[in-house]
Amino acid sequence: MNIMEQKHPLPPFTLETAQQKVQMAEDAWNGKDPVKVSKAYSVDTEWRNRTAFINGREEVQAFLTEKWEKEQEYKLKKELWGFTDHRIAVRFEYEFKDETGQWYRAYGNENWEFDENGLMKKRFASINDLPIKASERRL
Repeated sequence: MNIMEQKHPLPPFTLETAQQKVQMAEDAWNGKDPVKVSKAYSVDTEWRNRTAFINGREEVQAFLTEKWEKEQEYKLKKELWGFTDHRIAVRFEYEFKDETGQWYRAYGNENWEFDENGLMKKRFASINDLPIKASERRL
C-alpha cells in the first residue's frame, strides 16, 4: 500500500488522536462529498448502517450519494465515546429534513475499526430517527 493510502492519525490511538479522528470524520461528513468521505475507508471496508450492509468504497459512495440526496440540510455532531489501540466508539446526532419538509433528529452509536494505515475497515452504526419540529432544531 502506498503512502497515499494512509489516513492520519494512525493507530494505535491516544486520547488526542482518537478525538482528532472523530472530528475529522464529523467535518468530512458535514461536507457531504461522498468521494472525499469514502477515502477515509479501506477499499474493502464493511459497514452496517441501520439495516443496510455496505461493502467497499464504491458502495460507500453510492450509499452516501443517495443518503444526502434524501436527507436535506444535513448537519452532524459526533462525540468520542471510547477507544483502544485501533478501535473508536462514537455517539452522534444529526438533523435533516426529508423531501416533504419534515425535520428529523437521528441519534446513534458507531463502532469503528481501523487498519494499520488509519483507514476504517469496519463501521457498525445503530441509528434511531425522531421526527421534530423545525423550531426544535439544535444543530
